[in-house]
Amino acid sequence: MEEEKIAQGTYDFRVMREDGFRYVDKTALLYPLVTRGRDSFFFISRPRRFGKSLMLSTLECLFRGQRELFKGLAIDKMDYDWAEYPILHFNFGTMDVTTLESFYAGLVTRVKQAFENVGVVYDPALAPNDNFSNAIRFLARDRGKPVVILIDEYDAPVGHALNDIKKATAIRAKLSAFYGEIKNNVGNIRFMLMTGVTRFTQLSVFSALNNLTDLTMDSRYATLLGYTDEELEANFSKTLHRHAEVMGLSYEDYREKLRWWFNGYRFSPDCEDKVYNPFAIGQTLGALKRRFTGTWIATGQTSTVINYFTNNQLVERDYENVEGVTEEDLDVCGLENIRPVAMLYQSGYLTIKDFRDPYFTLGFPDEEVRRAFNTQLVQKFTGKEDNDYRNLTCLALMKGDVVTFLGRLSDLYAHLAYGPQEDSIHEFSYQRILYVLLTSDGSFRVTAEDRQTHGRADLIAETPERVFVFELKVDGTPQEALAQIKEKGYAEPYRHSGKEVYLIGLSFDGATRRLTGTASEPLA
Repeated sequence: MEEEKIAQGTYDFRVMREDGFRYVDKTALLYPLVTRGRDSFFFISRPRRFGKSLMLSTLECLFRGQRELFKGLAIDKMDYDWAEYPILHFNFGTMDVTTLESFYAGLVTRVKQAFENVGVVYDPALAPNDNFSNAIRFLARDRGKPVVILIDEYDAPVGHALNDIKKATAIRAKLSAFYGEIKNNVGNIRFMLMTGVTRFTQLSVFSALNNLTDLTMDSRYATLLGYTDEELEANFSKTLHRHAEVMGLSYEDYREKLRWWFNGYRFSPDCEDKVYNPFAIGQTLGALKRRFTGTWIATGQTSTVINYFTNNQLVERDYENVEGVTEEDLDVCGLENIRPVAMLYQSGYLTIKDFRDPYFTLGFPDEEVRRAFNTQLVQKFTGKEDNDYRNLTCLALMKGDVVTFLGRLSDLYAHLAYGPQEDSIHEFSYQRILYVLLTSDGSFRVTAEDRQTHGRADLIAETPERVFVFELKVDGTPQEALAQIKEKGYAEPYRHSGKEVYLIGLSFDGATRRLTGTASEPLA
């Protein structure tokens, strides 16, 4: 059975269409945007590697009037004029922000490149924003048609500099001046779409462009980027069946596992449709490995996001289930005090799980993100940049070597720096660190607060061979923890599972924040 040709390294619309790569048709959703008339100033935020560049590449070909590339697509059958417009296309995704000077040089370079593509000369005596304004007016007058402006990753230079707020603020000021020229030239602009990862509301484009339409949470465009289940089946059915065979799974089991790994992003409170990460799908179906692995997450800067926060901020919440979040909480207003939930949501590490007006419930979108996020947390907690500590610690527990595991676990808590707000550290935080460690490995099925008849076990970790029942006590003893496991019968549901069952009690000193006692025994 011949498989579909799947792009893994190119996301250029023209190349994909000319070379026969599978393109998931989103042009029906683009149609109302490109036919709205001159009041067409749009912004959309999505996580990195979510198809934003491909969408802008598609729009560039559309506004060049290259109808031949759209043969067979939805918009080819619609009432579109296929006129050619002058286009200024900027991509700020990979700029060097080591210093303000390197940022500015990169900005000039990218503006020059955009100008060269349309035959406009950059004036080195003028600032980039003045050049931008002049180019818009010149192109509209010279070509006799208003200009199309496409801006990819508008926020990347600010996001990459968040470890230095003073520098990030200075970069934001330069970009604000550049983007502000859009408002000064609205009469010469046919269409503008700006994409990014984060909605930095203090960038002047959001206050100056009062006619900017934000599509980020618009239910009509909830599936504009990413693949729905139906789109996956319609476009990649042959490859999906082939991959199921490679993995030795029934097609139903394979699809369910694929959803668990890559399908969970919801972008609108008013639309419950979920989408797969398109990059993850391209890499997974292109490689056809015998197991699912992280793809999208391996190409990004999880550590950049996580290192912005203190350990304390990262252990005080359960990111599997973040409740009571308002839309205002998800916005990034000031660089000096970015809320962890806002940064993690806009970066793609959290997504909408539920909405009950006015409150959102957020959580990890899929298994890929869950594992990678927790892996980065373990590295932050331990101060190590590799996974050796995690791997050896989890391997010991997998083998039933509880003594070695507990010794290494004590080392983890001993080296953990909780940050300046130590008074907020409580039993949940200790439990969360253990949960993060075990879920980052991927070898355990972990349940925190396992709800049972007589209460809740703090944490259950299962492998195909063994079950580990954990109980944690602050300012208690590990023996008291074991006694509670027995008294409440936390291990009883696993007695006849055919697996080895271990009871593990951990005790912590509330003053020193250290793991001070451990006890374990097999289920009698």
